[in-house]
Amino acid sequence: MTSDRRILIYDTTLRDGAQREGLSLSITDKIRIARRLDLLGIPFIEGGWPGANPKDVQFFWQIQEEPLTQAELVAFCSTRRPGVAAADDAMLQPILAAGTRWVTIFGKSWDLHVTEGLKTTLDENLAMISDTIAYLRAQGRRVIYDAEHWFDGYKHNPSYALETLNSAIAAGAEWIVFCDTNGGTLPHEVSQIVQDVLQHFDHPSLVTRHPSLVTLQFGIHTHNDAEMAAANAIAAVMQGACMVQGTINGYGERCGNANLCSVIPNLQTKLGFSCIAPEQLAQLTDTSRFVSEVVNLAPDDHAPFVGLSAFAHKGGIHVSAVERNPLTYEHMQPEVVGNRRRIVISEQSGLSNILAKARSFGIELEKQDPTCRQILQRLKNLESEGYQFEAAEASFELLMREALGQRQPPFEVKGFQIHYDMISGKQLLCATSMATVKIAVGGKDILEAAEGNGPVAAMDAALRKALVNFYPEIESFHLTDYKVRILDGAAGTSAKTRVLIESSNGHQRWTTVGVSDNILEASYHAVVEGLEYGLLLQAQVQEALTSQV
Repeated sequence: MTSDRRILIYDTTLRDGAQREGLSLSITDKIRIARRLDLLGIPFIEGGWPGANPKDVQFFWQIQEEPLTQAELVAFCSTRRPGVAAADDAMLQPILAAGTRWVTIFGKSWDLHVTEGLKTTLDENLAMISDTIAYLRAQGRRVIYDAEHWFDGYKHNPSYALETLNSAIAAGAEWIVFCDTNGGTLPHEVSQIVQDVLQHFDHPSLVTRHPSLVTLQFGIHTHNDAEMAAANAIAAVMQGACMVQGTINGYGERCGNANLCSVIPNLQTKLGFSCIAPEQLAQLTDTSRFVSEVVNLAPDDHAPFVGLSAFAHKGGIHVSAVERNPLTYEHMQPEVVGNRRRIVISEQSGLSNILAKARSFGIELEKQDPTCRQILQRLKNLESEGYQFEAAEASFELLMREALGQRQPPFEVKGFQIHYDMISGKQLLCATSMATVKIAVGGKDILEAAEGNGPVAAMDAALRKALVNFYPEIESFHLTDYKVRILDGAAGTSAKTRVLIESSNGHQRWTTVGVSDNILEASYHAVVEGLEYGLLLQAQVQEALTSQV
């Protein structure tokens, strides 16, 4: 711990993060994310570039109807165009119409971009910065100035780069943000350059010339092209930067931006800086996963702090040690960031893993219980056949309950058939799958059929159709992911296949596994166990509610 200095977090997920390839946000998506970030306690939320596209204009209009409660919403824009006065530049009018108190303006710091990109003179670039900021200030806006390509510009022409900052400061910018736009700067360079610049502006003669320097503050905006974005952001803070710009989950163009889900806990729990309230920090994992759901990208299970595997333990020695003292293999308490410890089950597991995993399922076992060794041996036998339980904890819980005599399947599948028809001529005309299943529930046989866009979808639909009258809660179950892995590719079409299926009831997710040399049989086992486990979860919820009453 080094400081209790406040670091203001500036989130640009809705603008810079949305530039990630394959990521697209609707207006509703943006509003949902903004409100979630507001609850997290983020001080500045950049909503987008009004005028750049109709969606961003509508976003700012709609969110004004129910403003954020904690955060400052920020509009983003470039400096005016060359040769056009800011007051006459139509590009700035939607910025004012967005109605935000704060505006972030970016301008060129690198002379190369001025002459080659803007095709204008160095003096005109200085005027563009000054005129734009002065105009916005005259309209009652407060300005954050993002010095684009700052580090590259400073390394190539430090005197001109500093002139661009002088122009922004003289015009009334309250924040100067150093941007590593290309993402190639290393932490020692960031540290030295930020230190040099802050010392430069701390000179008494400059303070006399620019009275605003008394309240001027500095920030950092980094990209991850060299996988240094988080480290560079922290390096700048250590030298005096008081604002960090980044995105949730590190989303952004090319390789992404500084990941706020790593930057915030590092600054707050490791270095003692104040970013958000402790109770808000405990929402970080949920926020990370919420945003990944909204943007329709699978969460990174191995992400530091917030990933599903961030506090997962697989090796038997590790598990045994963590059970005695978590500090042995955990750098912090996972609950601080809203995460939790997970004991992973695999062929490398020992009895410690079995006991710990059983506790996580609400099952108390003793090490001396012979069932423990039976479960462990069964686990290792199945994994040698291609099963993988570290990624399919729902299947492992069912296996464990079966060994303990606690598994009571809610239905029995007596058989199924799948038909796939493809009619084609010069072009594909029709491709459909139909599944027929026969199940037994409470001694009653049911035969049902359903179609799907593939054999697994058809099988899943037929099973639900047969079961929903007995278990209405199945209506809320749905498949969220389907993964296939060929385990022995050299065997060709007779290769053994592992199928992992992730299911959800809208509140919880669980994963089941099936293995066979027939992909449909492997899928069948995973689908059936997914339905069975979902019903088990529902029964546990009902039991908990009943006990409360």
